[in-house]
Amino acid sequence: MAGNSSRKGAIRQSKKGPSAGTGGKNKKRLTGKGPTPKAEDRPYHAAAKRKKAAEKKATRSPSTRSTSPRATTMTRSAPSRAPRGDRPRGEIVAGRNAVLEALREAVPATELLVARSIDVDDRVAESLKLALHLGLPIREAHRAEVEGISPNSQGIVLAIKPYQYSSFEEIMSRAKNPALVVALDGVTDPRNLGAIVRSAAAFGAAGVLMTERRAAAMTASAWKASAGAAARMPIAQVTNLARTIDAAKKMGLFVVGLDGESEDTIASMKIAAEPIMIVVGSEGKGLARLTREKCDLVISIPISASTESLNASVATSIALFHIDQARRKG
Repeated sequence: MAGNSSRKGAIRQSKKGPSAGTGGKNKKRLTGKGPTPKAEDRPYHAAAKRKKAAEKKATRSPSTRSTSPRATTMTRSAPSRAPRGDRPRGEIVAGRNAVLEALREAVPATELLVARSIDVDDRVAESLKLALHLGLPIREAHRAEVEGISPNSQGIVLAIKPYQYSSFEEIMSRAKNPALVVALDGVTDPRNLGAIVRSAAAFGAAGVLMTERRAAAMTASAWKASAGAAARMPIAQVTNLARTIDAAKKMGLFVVGLDGESEDTIASMKIAAEPIMIVVGSEGKGLARLTREKCDLVISIPISASTESLNASVATSIALFHIDQARRKG
């Protein structure tokens, strides 16, 4: 219609082609912002809040603390939480049954850690009584601290004292004539270790040797299995069992290895009256190749065909008994 001829339609405002430049306005966006600040320098980071709290605590003067009689009484009566640096070091025995068994066996320990507001049952009461009898320090701590050491602690933890190992030279200096020494080649079960130590003490061995790596150590489990014999029997760790065997030979010891596949039986051993080092292999692999080659004699213990093999501690006990009986007969 004629009246609508002046109405404007949609008009494109932009033009095709390259747009105008920014004139350097965005140049600053290309510059780097520098290295990422440390966590403690970021205001909203947890590390920054801990740093701020530590600085505030360090700058707080003693005069700002309350000195009222009530505040003093509360401070003295409430046991203070042990700092993180007092966390027990070394091996830990956790749980009411485990701690009680360790205390009954008089396993050397450094302290007994008990959670506050613990539900005291017969096991906890006996543990506290035994700790007092042994003169063991008893420390009370927050439940969270005790569970942080061991989630399955049941509110009570026993810190085990590191075992003081002897040396091969010291064992030989204390050995009687004829000497009897037990060497372990890769025994990894601490209960087997403890049982061997117990048998060695029962049959008059001078000491027990074991390797430092890939072998069980004198832990709380080994100590309990020894039934206290570990307190009387010298135990040494050696870095290289093969070199120790060579040193034993130079001292006049016959090295006898125990291996279930050997054709020579224990009954054929005619050197029981001589100085002897008995070498026991690991539970699964037995004697290592180099160890077996260095043995003067490798013997086996005859067993029933229906039984695959003997436990390492059982085999050691039988060999020690055989040597002890032969020496008694002269």
